[in-house]
Amino acid sequence: MNSNQYAPFNVRTVEYFKNCIKPKNWLCVAEGGKRAGKNIINILAWCTVLETHPDYLHLAGGVTNSTAKMNIIQSNGFGVANYFKGRCREGKYQDRDALYITTKAGEKVILIGGGESNGSERLIKGFTLGTVYVSEANECAESFIKECFDRTISSSLRKIFFDLNPKNPQHYFYQTILDVHQEKSHIYHDYGYIWQHFTIADNLSISTERMKELLKTYKRNSVWWIRDIAGLRTAAEGVIYDGFSIDNQYNSHDEIPLDLSLWYKRWFSIDYGTVNPFACLEIIEQKNPETGLNNYYVDSEYFYDSKKKNKQKDDVEYVKDIEKFVDNKRFSSVIIDPSAASFRLALKKSSLRVTTTNDIINADNQVLNGIRLVASLLQAHRLFINKSCVNLIREFSAYIWDSKAALRGKEQPVKENDHGQDALRYHIYTVVKRI
Repeated sequence: MNSNQYAPFNVRTVEYFKNCIKPKNWLCVAEGGKRAGKNIINILAWCTVLETHPDYLHLAGGVTNSTAKMNIIQSNGFGVANYFKGRCREGKYQDRDALYITTKAGEKVILIGGGESNGSERLIKGFTLGTVYVSEANECAESFIKECFDRTISSSLRKIFFDLNPKNPQHYFYQTILDVHQEKSHIYHDYGYIWQHFTIADNLSISTERMKELLKTYKRNSVWWIRDIAGLRTAAEGVIYDGFSIDNQYNSHDEIPLDLSLWYKRWFSIDYGTVNPFACLEIIEQKNPETGLNNYYVDSEYFYDSKKKNKQKDDVEYVKDIEKFVDNKRFSSVIIDPSAASFRLALKKSSLRVTTTNDIINADNQVLNGIRLVASLLQAHRLFINKSCVNLIREFSAYIWDSKAALRGKEQPVKENDHGQDALRYHIYTVVKRI
């Protein structure tokens, strides 16, 4: 019996749930905006099916094993482990992570697998799966998703659940998966394909006040508003941070309530480059007394472009420059480009007050999630750039989406004018995580 109580459903959610548990409906897809409750409704529908399903093996999938556990098994205390509380245990099944559950139809095994890259499908090859639930399905490799279809062909009661946030309409998941089954459902009235669109308004666990605060963090008609709030598919194009404005800049501490006599944290975030530019940002975190939320101030920058200077620097030279840039200031940690292994080692040997491995942190380099979070902080007026950071400010207007990649359904920035931007994203996504 589950212990945590779920929020009420609205009419749209109830209809989707009822359709999902009907035996004839084998492919159930919840798509839409962020925090729309897609994950929870799929968990509840899937668990309802698992209670009486005749087959032994099933799959909980995600981008990685960790995300599959986090999104499906745990889900902030509302996942499969909560639904089967007192009736489940974690373990291994043929050397794979698994959750053993006791249902009304007997014991079952839920394999836990990540499908981030091509080759991930080998982890489930050879298994006959009764049901599959993949969270953030369009973040997984195409080969993994197709293997999920193949592994359930012999199921006694075939069921596949997906949840996903919208992406570029040219993305493979639409072109080769959803659009194909959508077309077949138009041809065959009993095909068994269920698709439902959700938005944050469908999540009744979010209060009106909280929703208003969240909406403030989005610029209307931006790619993030269209996807995260409206829950619609759209291509990312043009300037990436189109919400960056004069309101996100400051000249002195008199213009912005940054008071270094009060509590604050200072960080240094680095994007390493030898042939390409090297950027280091001094970022200060301080609580806004009016809102109670932390604001982030890029207060100064170090920027070296070897092409413009006609001279490349090695690790030792960059370490000396960073020592001078830091200038014995009190700081919490240095966040560094995770690919810069040699420079990280050189920095640990420097005269900076780096005494433990925790003082130098490898950045979380999730590009799209990091960009989304930076955009949200800019829109919420919680991220500010000192006007002395001329290189970073210049990059804001030149940091654009790759239009050629978009035609292939991929979303990535053009790898130019991005060095200060990468350093900023490293800090924000590693330290802030969410707004």
